[in-house]
Amino acid sequence: MEVKLKPIGVIHTPYKNLGEIPIQGRLKQQVEGTVEVHPEFSEGLKDVERFSHIILLYHFHCSGEAKLLAKPYLGPEERGIFAIRHPCRPNPIGLTVVQLVKRKENVLEVSGVDMIDKTPLLDIKPYVPQFDSVPEASSGWLEDKLSE
Repeated sequence: MEVKLKPIGVIHTPYKNLGEIPIQGRLKQQVEGTVEVHPEFSEGLKDVERFSHIILLYHFHCSGEAKLLAKPYLGPEERGIFAIRHPCRPNPIGLTVVQLVKRKENVLEVSGVDMIDKTPLLDIKPYVPQFDSVPEASSGWLEDKLSE
């Protein structure tokens, strides 16, 4: 079975090259960007402005060749690609929770971006704390790295 995805828009950020991007948008919450939804999908934005945060799913279009083992940003040891958030994945799909600042027609102003400028947008989902937050979750091998 072949899966084909069509971008529904483009994400604009101040990051022009990969070296500028933070490892997570939450670490640079003040950095703003815009999400431009293609006009044919803009009707799907109805009521999105009622959410404080949204989840952006996007294509890592500058990620390079897929790997099954890679060194994560927070450690020197190679780990399985499915145990890290490295962009060189078999299906190069990124996910970031951003704060929705404002909607103006088919453009969303957001903060907390961590993707390169002109990233293809695949989908938008509302962030719902009761569904998406799991306070008791384990951080796996990152546990000691995040407490430092």
